[in-house]
Amino acid sequence: MSVPQSLRRTAALAATVVVFTAVAVQLHARDFMVVAYNVENLFDVDGISNYDDFKPDKYGAAQLSTKVRNAAGLLARFNGGKGPDVLMVDEVEIDFSSSDSKPDYAALLKKYSGTTVERMLSGDPSRDVADLPAEFFLLKELTDLGAGPYNLVVGGDSPGGSDRQSTVKCTLFSVFPVVEMRSHPTQSARDILEVKLDVDGHPLYVFANHWKSGASDPATEGMRIQNAGVLRARIDQLLSDDPHADIIIGGDLNSQYNQSIRYPQMRETGINTVLGSQGNELAVRGADRPLYNLWYELKPENRASDLYRDEWGTLMHIIISRGLYDYRGVQYIDNSFGVAKVAGVNADATGRPIRWSNHGSGSGFSDHFPIFARFTTVSDNDASRWIALRNPSTQEESGANVQRINYASMDLTQLAVKDSEIPPGTNLRDGTWNRKIFRVEGKVVGERPFTIEFRGEKWEVFSHNRELRTEFYQSHAIGDRVRFYGELGTYQGRWQFVIPDKSWIR
Repeated sequence: MSVPQSLRRTAALAATVVVFTAVAVQLHARDFMVVAYNVENLFDVDGISNYDDFKPDKYGAAQLSTKVRNAAGLLARFNGGKGPDVLMVDEVEIDFSSSDSKPDYAALLKKYSGTTVERMLSGDPSRDVADLPAEFFLLKELTDLGAGPYNLVVGGDSPGGSDRQSTVKCTLFSVFPVVEMRSHPTQSARDILEVKLDVDGHPLYVFANHWKSGASDPATEGMRIQNAGVLRARIDQLLSDDPHADIIIGGDLNSQYNQSIRYPQMRETGINTVLGSQGNELAVRGADRPLYNLWYELKPENRASDLYRDEWGTLMHIIISRGLYDYRGVQYIDNSFGVAKVAGVNADATGRPIRWSNHGSGSGFSDHFPIFARFTTVSDNDASRWIALRNPSTQEESGANVQRINYASMDLTQLAVKDSEIPPGTNLRDGTWNRKIFRVEGKVVGERPFTIEFRGEKWEVFSHNRELRTEFYQSHAIGDRVRFYGELGTYQGRWQFVIPDKSWIR
């Protein structure tokens, strides 16, 4: 398949066969796809980790093998199996075990060409394999699936990067030659990775980002303002040299596309006030608003790439400069932006992201869906003309447009795992049952924390809704029977059933 089937309107944007030479002279237009994806903690297995959940007692070779297989399998669905042409991946662990020299990824691919990631990570991997950086395994799996071939660039621990120790970094995979890279340090966040690509003779600047977390928290917005300031200063420099420079900004900005409206208590925001991300597609033709956020290509109800406490968010972004709208160099393909939400693959039966879990040999994908857009090259070399747009976004949104999961409307009798579907002797804690909905009938056996007995085992019961949680706890005493629908998960290593809505108590 070219793109996820759930994105019907972009199905026509499947990869086409193009003919080009190895020289810089472009002979034909070149369509290509850009994807941004927060893979949710892709860690290596060298045994060194700043995160407790990714230390050897909880995360190892089996989990890395599953993680890479799932992520690469999803990404390889793009472009008819060729994978994205440009891929920005967030939350890849910085390799603390490597030497001072940068890995030679091409040499490593050649060295391990006769094996697979699964075989490399089976059993007890050799020290050489364990010391390989996490991004190499993703590169290797993508290559074995026929995606690419990619040039791989990493940020964070690259020359020119921050002296501040980070845990994860931004990475960029590109089928196009890399002309230059820079790593821009930021406050309390990952370095911004700037990569200049040669797209069939045309320069394209790509910025991979992962700003400070806490989108809804005014206390951390100051850090995102600083992060945005670093990026905007560099963008201004490029646009000063060339007002029609082709620039793509992508990654996890930990900000909503309408941050200033959604959180009115923030008088200044990084993404809207400082960076200048905005939703008037025609405004990029002027001098003052050169950046357009592609979230505005979708209807408000479809703007969703992640979920936090039942609210859909748009933390992942692809933002483009005015140069992508002219008839010179690289050009945006109108209305090609979308979210890679594939039912039964990386989205569960309720439409939510299937998050990663370390349990067992690992399962799931990420707490974010990938986002994508398509571009092409043009040979007119005319920066004075603008592409024709179909239904361009011309107005800023007037409301917060917060989309929430409607739990009350779910058909729980169809979604819930039935007792007859659970084989005798099944270990519900093996990781394969995470995020599944169960019809729970049990007995209260503890109050602090609130604990029930279900299928002969003890489980905590929780709800993010404080009022619901309090009412449920206070209305049941030890020894009482309880009946409800709950989603199986873990919190700080403790297994629990989560009740998201009052309608699930029946």
